[in-house]
Amino acid sequence: MKQLVALILLLVSVNVLGTDNLLQNTYLRSGFTLNGKWNYIVDVYETGYYNYRWEPHDGSTNPGAGAFFLNEKPKSKKDLIEYDFDKAPTLLVPGDWNSQKEKLFYYEGTLWYKKSFDIPEFDEGKRYYIHFGAVNYRADVYVNGKKLGMHKGGFTPFNFEMTGLVKAKGNFVVVRVDNKRAADEVPTLNTDWWNYGGITRDVMVYALSKTFIEDYSLQLDKENKKLLNGYVQLNGESKANTRVSLNIPELKLNKEYFTDEMGRVNFTVPVKKLSLWSDSNPKLYQVRFSAGDDEIQDKIGFRQIATRGADILLNDEVVFLKGICIHEENAMRGGRAYSMEDAKMLLGWAKELGCNFVRLAHYPHNENMVRLADEMGLLVWSENPVYWTIQWENPETYKKAAQQLSELITRDKNRASVIIWSMANETPQSDARFTFLSNLAEKARSLDNTRLISAALEVHSTVPGGNTMVIGDKFADVVDILSFNQYYGWYWGDVENIKNIRWEIDMDKPVVISEFGAGALQGYHADSLTVWSEEFQDLLYKETLPVLYRIPQISGIAPWILADFRSPRRVLIPYQDGWNRKGLISETGNRKKAFYTLQKFYSEIEE
Repeated sequence: MKQLVALILLLVSVNVLGTDNLLQNTYLRSGFTLNGKWNYIVDVYETGYYNYRWEPHDGSTNPGAGAFFLNEKPKSKKDLIEYDFDKAPTLLVPGDWNSQKEKLFYYEGTLWYKKSFDIPEFDEGKRYYIHFGAVNYRADVYVNGKKLGMHKGGFTPFNFEMTGLVKAKGNFVVVRVDNKRAADEVPTLNTDWWNYGGITRDVMVYALSKTFIEDYSLQLDKENKKLLNGYVQLNGESKANTRVSLNIPELKLNKEYFTDEMGRVNFTVPVKKLSLWSDSNPKLYQVRFSAGDDEIQDKIGFRQIATRGADILLNDEVVFLKGICIHEENAMRGGRAYSMEDAKMLLGWAKELGCNFVRLAHYPHNENMVRLADEMGLLVWSENPVYWTIQWENPETYKKAAQQLSELITRDKNRASVIIWSMANETPQSDARFTFLSNLAEKARSLDNTRLISAALEVHSTVPGGNTMVIGDKFADVVDILSFNQYYGWYWGDVENIKNIRWEIDMDKPVVISEFGAGALQGYHADSLTVWSEEFQDLLYKETLPVLYRIPQISGIAPWILADFRSPRRVLIPYQDGWNRKGLISETGNRKKAFYTLQKFYSEIEE
């Protein structure tokens, strides 16, 4: 009877654990890593998840020996178990499987990961969480044979509590990862980047207090530079009427508050002599929150971002966004970027170009990028992966998009560098799409009203083949910054006619060119009208940049793209060979001619 009660309690706890909110600032929390070598099993037929009747093993109260998440071993020579993680090969986590194993280069499907771990200084009085920076795309997570939960979304963090399931020694975590594309997912079937599968970001374990700081925010007031607004949200049985402390040593600021019955406290703090964060002064303050025996520290910059007519204002001063688009890929390694070293390389290249702004496309990038951008003084456009055409009328698809947007904002709301939340990229117009994106924008503003909303829209000529371009998109009324992608001279139009192009924009909003560019194979040289040559790409930049800069409302430019990146859409040999070649830097790290043209253009723009 006792065993039955224990089993029931365990099942109930697992059901509850799968609903936990996202932990804030795991980046600077004390924990221990599960990064490193994980055993893996490729499961093309999903044998480890479904039985032969196509019923999920984890939906059964008595899963069979074929359930991979049980990590079972034969108990006698008569036992038949047709898998063994401990004899399986290994993959490095974080990392994608495509670039690590040649046989998995094009693989899209299910792959199981397993990692054994002990918990140092195990304490039964602590609450234990496992946190994933990102897994692409679906992750089913099991600890010691019990399911913690499932997460969808390949670029946002998630966590599950595993208190009561783990012990000091002999634990194991099994993760079923499925990166198959599907029509009702976000992003959908068709993209122009590589669908890297795997546990692509850090995996951490955290031992937290019975009541701990789950979430917090601290930002400069939108209107008043002498006020900080914030909140703290506690998690735990003792979250109500608990003392919460805020400390910023450099400002000699010490405040105490008490939470309400839901464990939350909202506050406004007056400050004096605040050094504001900007692209030229990336000032960060050490901030400490404490509640009970839980303490968390962060480095936060304080700044205001707003628009006034066609200007973008950073701390009430007009700023021009000298930008570049970036994919989360280490081109020189040919795989998903994940480390601080990767971030330093990519953002270092952007700085070398003379950028003060980066568009992190087309999905949320890893936290290293925005943390480093805070330190380097780079302004950031952060994007939800609503890309091209998705199922606009499907409420489940909207839920997935809204979930990923929420997870992105939750993670990065305290990063001063992030100034723009982007809702989508190059989406075709329809009433359903307008409603979908408008609802996303409303959700973003409800979660964080201190940043600007945008989306990468498309432009059209007033007549076929004409020289006058317009933005006929209702969603332009919703955004704060009017952004659009334009590829005149590459996908349409004659590069020699770029100088005659003009834009008719009748909205008094800042305009940011979110993409333009042309492909070039680094090292291929020809005359300037030969496509795929460095000279053609360079000519397009030389013709396009001054024309864009003459747009009356222009407030920023972000060409496509910093570095070449892999894409299965790009099949032309020898010029593409599986790479999108619009990068200004090749996969070997060499600068193309257009790199220096853009660098020179940015150097001549007055600050």
